[in-house]
Amino acid sequence: MRLKKKGIERKEHLKDFEELYEKNYEALCAYVLKLSGNPALSKDIVQETFIGIWEKREDLRIKTSFKAYLYKACYHRFIEKMRASKKEADLLDTLKWETIYSIHSEGEMNKKRKLRIIKRAVDQLSPKCREAFLLSRYNGLKYAEIAETMNISVKTVELHISKALSRLRKSQLLLYW
Repeated sequence: MRLKKKGIERKEHLKDFEELYEKNYEALCAYVLKLSGNPALSKDIVQETFIGIWEKREDLRIKTSFKAYLYKACYHRFIEKMRASKKEADLLDTLKWETIYSIHSEGEMNKKRKLRIIKRAVDQLSPKCREAFLLSRYNGLKYAEIAETMNISVKTVELHISKALSRLRKSQLLLYW
């Protein structure tokens, strides 16, 4: 079957096409809805199928019934949409993971840089002050435990840690404590 018949004016082509559209539109939408489960997508696919047929009407040669051709064309258009949708979803998923990795990497780099700066500042503390600070912040010991470990009074531990924190604050390096 050909949509183009010799001797028929363009208006007659349009009229014939409109009749085919009106006759088949609802049934095709119902068919595609069963495939997609999405009413809006179904209407879009049927509409795009008819547009494609109209645009190719001059060269279109249909060897089966027109109705069978319409159903097959809608099915193929649905498959194309699903493939495109999957590609888009895969691309978005890849982009999402690349972004997460990038953010995580930047965070790790900043964290490492900050830790290096803190380590340098802690290394500049006096040995006793550094020891009290590290026992408190890295080992999680209480002041009394630090005093016992270092054989100094709790007040001296408080003084060392206070001094360490003060120096780190002055340097604006107190990031995690």
